[in-house]
Amino acid sequence: MTDSRPPGASGPAAGPPGVAPSGAVSASAGAPDAASATPDAAPATLAGGHGRVSGYLDRIRANPTGRLALRVGIGILGGLVVAIGIVLIPFPGPGWAIVILGLAIWAVEFVWARHLLHFTKRHVQSWTHWVLRQSLPLRALIGLAGFIFISAVVWLSVKLTMGIDLAVKIRDFLTG
Repeated sequence: MTDSRPPGASGPAAGPPGVAPSGAVSASAGAPDAASATPDAAPATLAGGHGRVSGYLDRIRANPTGRLALRVGIGILGGLVVAIGIVLIPFPGPGWAIVILGLAIWAVEFVWARHLLHFTKRHVQSWTHWVLRQSLPLRALIGLAGFIFISAVVWLSVKLTMGIDLAVKIRDFLTG
């Protein structure tokens, strides 16, 4: 068994997996205790905490400079992805999915983002399960309402940003 403590750490390496020598439970088995010194610095458990990526991130977090650089990099990357997703929300396509992807990137390093991601997942799943329990005519009505809402958002965003009235264009196309 190899010692997964940061270089220069002293003291016994024995103990149950996931429990630091100080007695604090780390977020992933064998993670350095220094990474979990503050609640916001707890590492995310990627691939159940047993993956190559998680081990690599744990090695980066073992160094204070690496931990700061990782937090700044994750913050900037996640912020860019969230910003792009927010810009794309009014358009057809995966705007919300991109926002959630940015949130997942933030969740690698920030506890608040992890909590928000779990909150979002829980509510999307409960909404989906509720809709699936409804009768087929009600599901069709919910789908129609969603289609009308998305169409209105697309129409309004195209009209305001490009000055093109899609309703007039579609009518002219259909009437020839």
